[in-house]
Amino acid sequence: MNNSAVTQGLLIVVSGPSGAGKGTVVKQLAQNENYALSISATNRTPRVGELNGREYFFVSHFEFEELINGNNLLEHAEYNGNYYGTPLKYVQHQIADGKVVILEIEVVGGLQVKEKFPDAALIFLAPPSMDELKRRLVYRNTEDMETINSRLQIASWEFAQAEKYDYFVINDTVDTAVDHINAIVTAERLKSTRRRQIC
Repeated sequence: MNNSAVTQGLLIVVSGPSGAGKGTVVKQLAQNENYALSISATNRTPRVGELNGREYFFVSHFEFEELINGNNLLEHAEYNGNYYGTPLKYVQHQIADGKVVILEIEVVGGLQVKEKFPDAALIFLAPPSMDELKRRLVYRNTEDMETINSRLQIASWEFAQAEKYDYFVINDTVDTAVDHINAIVTAERLKSTRRRQIC
């Protein structure tokens, strides 16, 4: 086994309830030059300041449906009449370049990814407790209590799916959560089952 064992590419999926701090943790992980954020494709119109290939890959409705029909997406969903999905080729290209590709996505999408990309490492990012989750949702002051309570109900369902993930990381502090995920990445890269890619 050569030294590429610790530098081979990898896909990690980070999921968890709203308010768990996924965005903050992923943003800090992305500061590592060996990591790359997955970029989604969408058929919605770009907003002011958004660039193709940076925020999203912007495609037409027809082009997106061709991606679906050609099985060229790891996962996809429709929100408010627009498609969103993860292009398989982009992820494969980044992995071939030795990058750790980070896909921040909802639990349902994460499980879809695992079906199509079994080598992906699924990480469930959780708050220390449901009480702490509620406190965070209230503290950010972006939603009314009805919406917060709805998010808490969804979070209960998401916690029930956590056992389907490979790893469970508690986001008590961002630095600790990032350290744990970095340790997971190192362990995944050194798995003997990945030897076929590096020997």
